[in-house]
Amino acid sequence: MIKYLLLIVTFIILSSSLFSQYASRKFSSKQQDYIDSIKQVEYNYIFPIWGQGAYKSGFDIPYPAGIMANFIYLKQGLILEDMQLGLKTDNVDIPLTDVSFIEFGENTSTVWSTNVRPDLWIFPFLNVYGIFGYGQSNTLVNLEYPITFQSSVDQNIRTAGFGVTGAFGLGPLWVALDGSWTWNKPDLLEKPVLTKVFGVRVGHSIVFHNKPESNIAVWVGGMRLRMAAETVGEIQMYEALPQDVWDRKDDFVQDYWNWYNGLDPLNPGDKLKIKAADEILTPIVDKVDALDGDAIVRYGMNKRPAEEWNMVLGVQYQVNKRWIVRTEGGIIGDRKSLLLSFNYRFKV
Repeated sequence: MIKYLLLIVTFIILSSSLFSQYASRKFSSKQQDYIDSIKQVEYNYIFPIWGQGAYKSGFDIPYPAGIMANFIYLKQGLILEDMQLGLKTDNVDIPLTDVSFIEFGENTSTVWSTNVRPDLWIFPFLNVYGIFGYGQSNTLVNLEYPITFQSSVDQNIRTAGFGVTGAFGLGPLWVALDGSWTWNKPDLLEKPVLTKVFGVRVGHSIVFHNKPESNIAVWVGGMRLRMAAETVGEIQMYEALPQDVWDRKDDFVQDYWNWYNGLDPLNPGDKLKIKAADEILTPIVDKVDALDGDAIVRYGMNKRPAEEWNMVLGVQYQVNKRWIVRTEGGIIGDRKSLLLSFNYRFKV
């Protein structure tokens, strides 16, 4: 029936690589020698600003610039409301019509995505980054009223956006606050969907005694995802309706007319439903009855995540100051996710 999408792909993009550098900790003799050598560094690069001061204080800050490749899986529930439908054929052009009495069951959006994220530490505590990605989504929509059926639609998505991360130490722990804004353009939507993400993570890092440039960091945190509510798009009927509807089109049409004929024209609520049915639902059902899958259905709605917040757990291995590998999973809450990330860093 329609393609709905919730992305964001980018919502699990982590803040930059070496949060652990901002946590206070006890040092082995080899680590202390390494920190002492850091204090002697003459930092002659542009970024991060105040980098020299960070080194003089003994903080082994990350290389300022990086390129990160992310591979993401995301599945979450969707709430669909305020439905509108329209129809376009060679000789029919019905604009979007209010059919907000349509009711949905549990709907889910599943996304597989890859993206590239260049980033730069402007200050030792402040990172900015861009996001550029491509992926595929599957949206499963369960319609419960006025008739019952399930629609599953696949489409491609292009993503672009930016974000900012702040990181600081809190005793033996580090804290990272991350916000991002991404515009996700599915094939079937007229305009990109703005997704806003806020994340907070608290973690601890274990530095290898004999290899101070390497460490393992673990963290726990939470993420909130919000998206632009209004969605407008269009889709051909053969893509929107599952094959089962076309195979049993006589039953589908009969179910519709059973509902329509059961409405009471004297009831104000039913009267509005009859008007909307006459304007848009009946023409759509007539196309199904005629097996006309080439007709284009327009749609508009408000949509939102079933739950805005979810909990995340992550782990990162810093091989050295240039190479970092990490993974993070969303485990508690309606949103389930998995991230695998590779990061290369360099000086500028």
